[in-house]
Amino acid sequence: MGHHGWQGNPPGTESEARRRIVEAATACIDRSGLTRTSLSDVAAEAGVTRQTVYRYFPRLADILSAVAIDRVEEFAARMERHLATFSTPAEVAVESVVFGVREVPRDPHLGLLLHAGEGDHFTGAVTSSDSFALGARILRSVPVDWASAGVCTEADFAGLAEVLMRLFLSFLRFPSTPALTDDQLRALVDRWIGPAITPETEPARVRRR
Repeated sequence: MGHHGWQGNPPGTESEARRRIVEAATACIDRSGLTRTSLSDVAAEAGVTRQTVYRYFPRLADILSAVAIDRVEEFAARMERHLATFSTPAEVAVESVVFGVREVPRDPHLGLLLHAGEGDHFTGAVTSSDSFALGARILRSVPVDWASAGVCTEADFAGLAEVLMRLFLSFLRFPSTPALTDDQLRALVDRWIGPAITPETEPARVRRR
């Protein structure tokens, strides 16, 4: 299983080996920065050879992606705290996009996904079923009246999360020229997404009938 080295304490499982390599990479990046971190640095930090690292991560880009994904829960907790300061479903939806576009590039670990070398690791991570499930969990946890906006079922939350995450991904990957300020982005998203999840008034429902 590639237990050579490991500072005299070999891992007991494949997943433990991968976790320790990711922890070693995180330590290297935190200490020296992304541009000064090499696969050799990661191997030395973990106490193994480069060949051992290759068993679990064929490229440095794969390690960087794993480092970023490993920090998703912490980022999700920060987003959850931020969204909890808003009082309506529409505000929460809009702010989730603005928060993601603003904070992901600034995050020392999640930002790695944007610069992880060959392949679009970031898009793959954001559009995975696990990411959509995490997004739905975040929305569901924010104490606003989702039912009043027609967001009631697990499928509703999952669908809303997917739409918002794909929108966030688009703004992040293909920014406007000139770049939008936070307020401009907020106004744009609110104009087109806000009405879709704004509680309807009784007269509006009557008019449609």
